[in-house]
Amino acid sequence: MMQAMLRAAFPPALPPGRARPFPFPWRDRAGRFSWLKAATFALLLAPGAWVAWLAAADGLGPEPWKDGLREIGLWAIRLLLLTLAVTPFARLLAWPRLATLRRMIGLGALGYALLHLAMYAANENFRLLHIAGEIALRFYLTIGFVALLAMAALGWTSTDGWVRALGRRWKRLHLLIWPIAALGVFHFFLQSPKSGLWEAVLAAGLLLWLAFWRLLPAGWRANPLALLALAPAAALGAALVEYAWYALGTNLPAAMILAANLDVGFELRPAVWAGLVALAVPAVACLRKIMD
Repeated sequence: MMQAMLRAAFPPALPPGRARPFPFPWRDRAGRFSWLKAATFALLLAPGAWVAWLAAADGLGPEPWKDGLREIGLWAIRLLLLTLAVTPFARLLAWPRLATLRRMIGLGALGYALLHLAMYAANENFRLLHIAGEIALRFYLTIGFVALLAMAALGWTSTDGWVRALGRRWKRLHLLIWPIAALGVFHFFLQSPKSGLWEAVLAAGLLLWLAFWRLLPAGWRANPLALLALAPAAALGAALVEYAWYALGTNLPAAMILAANLDVGFELRPAVWAGLVALAVPAVACLRKIMD
């Protein structure tokens, strides 16, 4: 019986040229078991399992459903940013196999975004007309729903068949991931309390770094000096996003909050953390060059 169970879970690789109707996430394109994909798949499931465990153990706070909804939404945004980070790190680490995880992580982000919507619908007792009205009338819900629809379109067309069918148009279509990520971060800002923008600002800084890296000439994208220049750009960009948010949307002293980024004696602001994370990238690039 144990052998039959193992054969069902890990069937033999398919002959070349044959495609499995439903590709197991822990297998590579040749149908072989991949520890890298299996570990990534397990890690993608881990946040959802953790939130479920916290909910069962009454560890989500005074409003468990609302806190769980927010946490699942956060993971959708985190995984969306991680999807964008796969290509830079595959290039910097000279590890092409890492790029094969991009589709899986992107679908994981879509899965958490759909779960986020489903939990919101459940919280509203699945009153579909009411939910549609809320999405239409509440700007932060409209932003999130538009991003989700676009993510669903990218997820639906992420298969090899759609890549072949769309040809060059596939790459143009999947460039939508950038405005989707921007809308997701904007939705994050809109959902965050005025005094709790820490992770939203950090996400904005990381998204700016990823966009700046993409805008670099191809030959500069692994150059440590070019990568070093992106660190202060990401930090400054995050600080300016935070300043604009407080200046345009609140009555809080935006100029003082901006100036607080220069005072590292008390605590490091999220914009500073974005710059520090960005500084780790040229360090990785230099280490790889040394090891080569």
